[in-house]
Order: sequence, then C-alpha cells, then structure tokens
Amino acid sequence: MSDKHLSSQFDADLNSLCSTLLEMGGLVESQISTAMRGFEQMDIDTCNLVIEREKKVNDYEIQIDSSCTEIIARRQPTARDLRLVMAVSKAITNLERAGDEAERVAKRTKRIIDASTTHNINVAEIKLSGQMAISLLRRSLDAFARLDTMAAADVVQEDKQIDEEFRAFVRKLITYMMEDPKAITTGLDMLSIAKAIERIGDHAKNIAEFVIYIAKGADVRHVPHDDLVREASK
Repeated sequence: MSDKHLSSQFDADLNSLCSTLLEMGGLVESQISTAMRGFEQMDIDTCNLVIEREKKVNDYEIQIDSSCTEIIARRQPTARDLRLVMAVSKAITNLERAGDEAERVAKRTKRIIDASTTHNINVAEIKLSGQMAISLLRRSLDAFARLDTMAAADVVQEDKQIDEEFRAFVRKLITYMMEDPKAITTGLDMLSIAKAIERIGDHAKNIAEFVIYIAKGADVRHVPHDDLVREASK
C-alpha cells in the first residue's frame, strides 16, 4: 500500500498494520451480516452471537491503535506514510463504532422478540438499507486495500441512498404508530435498528474518505461531492 523504504521492516510494519485493519473490517462486516440475519429471521441465538463477538472487535481496535502509536514513535513516518498511519487510526474507530451499531441491531431485535407483540410494520426499507450498508462497508475496505480513490468516491455518493431509505422508513413508521398505539414500543425499537444501519453507512463513507486523504493528501470531509470527485481523480 506504500512505496518501498530503505528499511524492509518499515514496509513490513505498514503492511501488517493494513492487513490487520482489513481483518478487523472483515469481522465487522460479518457482525453486521449476522445482526441483519438475526433481525430478518427474528432469531435470538443469532443475535446473541453478535453480542458475544463484540469484544473481538474492541480487541482489534486496541491492538491496531497500539501498533499505530509504535510505528509513529519508532519510524517517525512523514508525508503519505504518516497519512496512512493516521487514516488507519481513524478508520479503526469507525469500524469499532460500526461494530457497536451491529450490536445495537442485535440487542433491539432481542427486545422485539422478547416482547412477543404482533405488528404490521413493513420493514422492507430496513432490510434493503442493511444490504446496502454491508455492501458499502465491503467496498470501502476494498478501496482502502487498493487505494482506489474513484471507488472510494462512489461509496461516498451511494451512502446517500441509505439516508433516503432511512427517511422513507421513518415517515412510514410514524404513520403506523399513529394508527396503532400498541405498535409504539416495537416501532421505537425498529427506529433504533434503522438508525443503527444508517450510521453504519456513515462509517463506511468515512473510511472511503480516508482513502482519498491517504492517496491525494486532501481532507475531503464535509466538502461537496463534486469537489470530492475532483480530488479523487487528480
């Protein structure tokens, strides 16, 4: 992921850092997929599996953060190498938070199962946005591995679709709860699940923005999409 250095060990350190980040990303992606399966099947055992594995996500964050600190202290990286290490440090924070959101989906699904209340809430938008969030995270990690700035720009753009699905579900959910007050408790749990998925999309988008930062040296957070694409294509 970086140019060769005089110290082969420095190259090995950077490659190991990135490889471990991608391992963490694979675990978080699996967590999200499992949480969504638990929600779609309303299966409590699947939800418990997500909750039990959350500690592994946290352990990865601590391990990689320690490696970043060690590389900065020992190697004193500059330019793109420093951007890479800083981006990895920020990316793992986003991955850990995405893992937290997967756990939130699992816990809220358990609450719905435990409540055993019947409802007629159509959750098509939640299922679709869940699939989109998993895809975005996978693609942002792939863009990170290849430092593909244009693929990263596509991820940033497509995150808006998850936001649109979330807003559509909220509008529909409000109507359900107004028509059937008994559905309010379940509806609020559904809202929390939908919001968790929307945040996972945001974390995937953030990781994609770090790809452009590493490769181009431009901080594209909070900039218009046209400006982001212009930086990505330089």
